[in-house]
Amino acid sequence: MLELCSQYALLEAGCDEAGRGCLAGPVFAAAVILPPDFHHPLLNDSKQMTERNRELLRPIIEREAVAWAVQAVSAARIDEINILNASFEGMSLAVAQLDPQPAFLAIDGNRFRTTLEIPYGCFVKGDGRFADIAAASVLAKTHRDEYMSRIAEEFPMYNWKKNKGYPTRDHRLAIREHGLSPHHRLSFNHNQGQLELF
Repeated sequence: MLELCSQYALLEAGCDEAGRGCLAGPVFAAAVILPPDFHHPLLNDSKQMTERNRELLRPIIEREAVAWAVQAVSAARIDEINILNASFEGMSLAVAQLDPQPAFLAIDGNRFRTTLEIPYGCFVKGDGRFADIAAASVLAKTHRDEYMSRIAEEFPMYNWKKNKGYPTRDHRLAIREHGLSPHHRLSFNHNQGQLELF
């Protein structure tokens, strides 16, 4: 069972991202402040949940959260500042949208940088430990999957509805056959020979 948050002295927002390892599409980041009585038996690290359960939980989190926000950082921006910095930027942008503003950030992962003047803690596998980070992981993942399914209509050859931009074998083979789309991260795909490794 998940702990609600990492500490109870300050109003806390859990933060997580989705899509860091993808070859195409933005990285999505979410920030969520949960009420003190929030509990749902299905809530977990979004990677451990079925798509059906993530989609079931998304409206519950969005309805019951004290505040929530989701931000996308484009493939072009990822190429410009690298994926790690893009993840940090997305989380910072999401937090900046919250009302009320949190007094503490619980970040999934082992490091974080931000220009926000809010104290934070980094928690490895935090999305499997704290409900507010898990809720952020669900929102980031579901919003990103929805976006990838939408742009897949324009570029069906990459099968993004199924692979969501991740480096599956079929996605890499489609890149080999059709080249890169405007949604691909150029810094992730500059070496086409990389396809031979998969």
